[in-house]
Amino acid sequence: MKVPMRFSYFKRQVQYTKNAILDGLISNNKSMVTILAFALMPNHFHLVLVQKKKDGISELLRNFQNSYAKYFNTKRKRTGALFQSMFKSKRVNKDEQLMHLVRYVHLNPLTSRVIEKHEELENYPWNSFTDYMGKRTYSFVEKEMMRNYFKSIHSLKKFTFDQADYQRNLDEIKHLMIE
Repeated sequence: MKVPMRFSYFKRQVQYTKNAILDGLISNNKSMVTILAFALMPNHFHLVLVQKKKDGISELLRNFQNSYAKYFNTKRKRTGALFQSMFKSKRVNKDEQLMHLVRYVHLNPLTSRVIEKHEELENYPWNSFTDYMGKRTYSFVEKEMMRNYFKSIHSLKKFTFDQADYQRNLDEIKHLMIE
């Protein structure tokens, strides 16, 4: 993906022009991956992606990490790497595995106590669960694939919250595991 202009020029544009540029970049990236779910956390992020082009996920994340590092380093007048390591990825082979993975990603802000109550998750701005519940629409989140597994938005919500306390309990004891 080639960035169409320098950030300093982009920053000076009116909001309408910025939105058009960003929509164009997102549309171009749709040929590489489909984004099913995301959660942005204070010190990491989760993405559930479907690769549509060979090495599409690697290319997208490499571009993201490089672009964000350049932005952050310019803003903070610093140099060097921002990310501790390359991204980790897991191949999903079954529909059931995908459903549980998306649930895990959506519950992550609750599990890690970024938010405290289940109700807050529906309005958490840095998570695609808000999109799935119909409270916001990001054009880059593909919701239909996951929604097709459920009869209604209510059943998707129930499926997600049924394991919330269990996931939080597991998170609290995971440091006790021996690997």
